[in-house]
Amino acid sequence: DQLDIISMAETTMMPEEIELEMAKIQRLREVLVRRESELRFMMDDIQLCKDIMNLKKELQSLVAIPEKEKTKMEKQREDELIQKIHRLVQKRDFLVDDAEVERLREKEEDREMAEFLRTKLKPIDKATQSPTSSPAEKKAEPPPSKPTIAKAGLAIIKDCCGATQCNIM
Repeated sequence: DQLDIISMAETTMMPEEIELEMAKIQRLREVLVRRESELRFMMDDIQLCKDIMNLKKELQSLVAIPEKEKTKMEKQREDELIQKIHRLVQKRDFLVDDAEVERLREKEEDREMAEFLRTKLKPIDKATQSPTSSPAEKKAEPPPSKPTIAKAGLAIIKDCCGATQCNIM
């Protein structure tokens, strides 16, 4: 039926195909936004770990001084450093919790999007397949999968306050 076909430049697409293509593009955009968010979490985590490491180095130099020889200023600085390190560790814990909540939310979105695309693909596959074409020729691409944290990024997180005992802490 010619009324159901929309012509664009050199191609013709059915409205359902346009809708599916828009959904795929939207999905790709979401994947890129998620990756940007993951990278921001990783950068914040790295910075917090660097800050903690610097404070711990300073604290170690103060702890190395025998207690009898410490000045009042050195004792105060030691207490300040401990408090700063504690605050940074708490901040990092919140960051990790936020990243986990975000990961779970994205997992649910992925499930919903996969179901949506599955229901959209079935009618289009049936409508676009000609009797002579094989299913492999016209098969629509599945949505891109959610990128995971890169191995290097995961190693950094594990080594610095993450899943394993942090070598800084």
